[in-house]
Amino acid sequence: MSKGKDESKKTVSLETVEGIWEGSINVPDQPLPITIQFTKEKGSISIPIQGLNDHPLTNITLNDTDITFNMPLPGQKISFLGKLENEKIAGTFTQQGQSFPFEVSKVNELEGTAEHLEEIEVKGGKMIGQIEVPEGEGPFPLMIILAGSGPTDRNGNSLVMVGKNNSLKMIAEELAAEGIASIRYDKRGVGQNIDLATKEEELRFHHYIEDAEAWANFAKDDERFSDIGFIGHSEGSLIGMVAAKEVEASIFISLAGAGRPIDEILKEQLSAQLPNNLMEESQKILEKLKQGQQVDEVSNELQSIFRPSVQPYMISWLQYNPAEQIQQLDSRVLIVNGTLDMQVPSNDAKLLHQAKGDSELLIIEKMNHVLKESPDDEAGNMATYTDPSLPLADGLVEGILKFIK
Repeated sequence: MSKGKDESKKTVSLETVEGIWEGSINVPDQPLPITIQFTKEKGSISIPIQGLNDHPLTNITLNDTDITFNMPLPGQKISFLGKLENEKIAGTFTQQGQSFPFEVSKVNELEGTAEHLEEIEVKGGKMIGQIEVPEGEGPFPLMIILAGSGPTDRNGNSLVMVGKNNSLKMIAEELAAEGIASIRYDKRGVGQNIDLATKEEELRFHHYIEDAEAWANFAKDDERFSDIGFIGHSEGSLIGMVAAKEVEASIFISLAGAGRPIDEILKEQLSAQLPNNLMEESQKILEKLKQGQQVDEVSNELQSIFRPSVQPYMISWLQYNPAEQIQQLDSRVLIVNGTLDMQVPSNDAKLLHQAKGDSELLIIEKMNHVLKESPDDEAGNMATYTDPSLPLADGLVEGILKFIK
């Protein structure tokens, strides 16, 4: 047997890194969310956006704070070279001669202890959710908290951002302290629900709506809970609107939710970034997608936005207009946004409020997209996205509690 084969079978103790690590490979314009799991003797990696789940890692070496491992794929040489520091592993990912930085952070597995976790049947398998139940005797009003766009966990943290803000976790804890129960869950393909990952081309917007409805139906049959409502953050606002209508929820709260269809928002965002030729191409692509037609030829510069594998999801998303959906709600509605939200301006909240005349509108000064008080500058605003020590913006929890009660 060759020396190379001997080394590939060699095992090292991985006790110091044992557990689940989440983060991303930072490919320009298209970060790849990843989850790595180490036991004491082996490791595996999941890249949901590529349909890769629990793929075994090989040649794992751990020497003090230096860690390396390979991801074997037929005909490809893929390696990770990283350094361990403060429950983070950061380093270089290399594939076929191309290198990109990667960073993952250790997940606190004690978060959501067994007595607070529930499992329900959803499309494609079982989904785990975390329930916060107040002290005392119920039944308690219950809010189902829905995370925003992309690979986002139940606490409001995106895997494409290195660091946490924990905004949704904070809301759930504040509600519990005031006698209001909540359910929140990692989106399919993320964290505890990594097993529900599908290939990107198979994902549809209505899958998220069906997940939200499934949790509402679960709660309706649980004697611990009375009135049921939704709190939807960002993209979760639109998901929550549709789900609230379907299950006849008593309350709906939109946090930083868009008031326009996604194509209008994309055009606005892209117009500030793209030259005229790419902007014209983007508009033509969006028009086709809105008609339910996929576009085969997309410029390399637009692949991160309109790659063929993401187009079916965008087509399904474009069928929903937030202003039209919110008009159909019989629930009591509260619409919240902040004056320093760089992703969804507060004017979108006003559009939703206009569409739903009997709704309540709450605009919070200095609050940004992750529901924290923010400085005026962009760098300072973005810094709050990865700082879990910052409290929620003043007035947010008070406004939510006043409305629910």
